[in-house]
Amino acid sequence: MNAFFALLGRNRNYRATWTGQIVSEVGDNFNNIAVFSLALANTHSGLVVALILIARAIPAIAAGPIAGVLLDRLDRKRLMILSDLTRAVIALLFIFAIPPGRTWLLYVLSGALMFASPFFTSGRASILPTIATKDDLHTANSLTQLTQWSTVTIGSFLGGASVDGFGYKLAFVFNAFSFLFSAFCISRLRVERGFRAERSDLAEDKVMRPWHEYTEGLRYMRSSPLILGIGLVAVGWATGGGAAQILFSLFGEIVFHRGSVGIGIIWGFAGIGLIAGAVVAHRIGPRLSFGGYKRTISIAYLIHGASYVLFSQAPTFGLALVCIALSRAAVAVSSVLNMSQQLRHVPNEFRGRVFSTVETWTWMTMMLSMGIAGLASTHASPRVIGAWSGVLSSTTGIFWAWANWTGRLPEPALEGVNTEDVEVHGDPTV
Repeated sequence: MNAFFALLGRNRNYRATWTGQIVSEVGDNFNNIAVFSLALANTHSGLVVALILIARAIPAIAAGPIAGVLLDRLDRKRLMILSDLTRAVIALLFIFAIPPGRTWLLYVLSGALMFASPFFTSGRASILPTIATKDDLHTANSLTQLTQWSTVTIGSFLGGASVDGFGYKLAFVFNAFSFLFSAFCISRLRVERGFRAERSDLAEDKVMRPWHEYTEGLRYMRSSPLILGIGLVAVGWATGGGAAQILFSLFGEIVFHRGSVGIGIIWGFAGIGLIAGAVVAHRIGPRLSFGGYKRTISIAYLIHGASYVLFSQAPTFGLALVCIALSRAAVAVSSVLNMSQQLRHVPNEFRGRVFSTVETWTWMTMMLSMGIAGLASTHASPRVIGAWSGVLSSTTGIFWAWANWTGRLPEPALEGVNTEDVEVHGDPTV
């Protein structure tokens, strides 16, 4: 933990990003709990929850390639601020979806919110090597993901309690405010060279060829087996992870009969597991050799899948919470370690396209997983769906282990950090 406090103390830019992240992501989870609880309260249908998640996934998939190209071409900081301001307006409009009979608005607004999101989420990943030194990069990545999952925990517990005690309107208003606060924090970032990627391929004849630029990013990923493998690991997790987005609501509302509070508690314990996993990954990351890192990924995914199967079959609410926490801890270990490798190895000119592509692939797979789980929920119990989801997710570890064993995951050159771009001093009030 001392490394986290030291980073926040000396790096003004990272401190501003981190402060905005806390408020913004707590607001996101207020929105998640409110939307899922509202959908179930008004329709009593798990399929509706699945359709809302699919309505989120499709725009995120469509936006991914656009976001990747623009983040590698334009000022990343400005795009992130624009994304936040757009999402603030959309978040406030959810108030009009509260009355029964307006479920269609949940689909439309959820889709609009997610279309704007990749411009921020991929942008934040892209600028991290610009605002952190090479020595701080693993710590900055660990703290970013630890914070993300801490806010899942806090936002889920508080979101569930807030909806139960004060209704849906407060959750949506807070979500809108959180985006405005995030935009203010991002506006405080300063580096000498700015936040536009320096690219040698932007000759005049390529200025208006966005598809060409996007496929260039795909070709780069294909040329780097490790980066491609990390992207495919995300896809493997999403085969079961998409179903989890629906199952958490079904287990809280239908299996254990605990309403919005139950949904919030399940998401909260998932967050606790993610926090624990992030702390473990931060500790072991610098000590692992490249070979040790790859073996750890295989083990983590096998633990994740097995724990998720146990969660789906747990006879009591308490045991289910323990299992989902263990499952998410394993996911967190793999996520932090994989992201650190990406940040170290992906060149600045490809960061936007690489991170947005992985996000797009993940959403595409999650959409299919959510759709299948939603349809299956009308014919099969959540416990059966959950068991199959866990099995699918665990196969990721098997394929990764095979690729490592056969020598298909060599370490690429270190290209992810340009230390001369980093500014670590400045206004101490942020």
